[in-house]
Amino acid sequence: MNAALVLLVSSLLAATAAQSHDHHDMAWVNGYRQSFNFQCAHGEVVVAIRSYFSEADGMDRLWTFECQPTPESLGEPSDCWWDDINRGGLEWTSTCTRNGLVAGVQSKYFESVLDREWQFYCCYYKRRCPYSCMRTTEIPEHYREEAELVVPSYGYFIRGAQTTFSGVLRDRQWKYILCRMTDFDCEFENL
Repeated sequence: MNAALVLLVSSLLAATAAQSHDHHDMAWVNGYRQSFNFQCAHGEVVVAIRSYFSEADGMDRLWTFECQPTPESLGEPSDCWWDDINRGGLEWTSTCTRNGLVAGVQSKYFESVLDREWQFYCCYYKRRCPYSCMRTTEIPEHYREEAELVVPSYGYFIRGAQTTFSGVLRDRQWKYILCRMTDFDCEFENL
């Protein structure tokens, strides 16, 4: 067999093997079955979320988040808070109150239900209002798959999520709530 062909096949196999284990190289904010508290720097919001499921490591996920500064037109956040919390094993829908944007996430693992409770860290930007809101499709598409959300375009922000829990598969699927924000002050709250 041609030495160049053998070298090419070997390098392709090595690249494929590396891709299937790339979750070990991520900057995860938690270990399996561990709690975490992640907050973006002041004036930044969450723009990407990635998780990796492992049945062998407690039917749990590793999580990582990325932040990005908000546009100057939004100004500085005037207030930040931890919003409502869900209980492990239950469905949950949460949108930041007071028209807030998601700037952090915390979670605690519960052995009794092999699931986590969740809470969003929300920040309020003056009196800006959300519009053109949408929900993503299920992330991951199927339970127990690797999951990734990257906000699809600049000017959209994560305002919350709807999540369902499978008691059989012991995993969650997420639909993230994404919105644009007005460039002007508005009178409405909690849209």
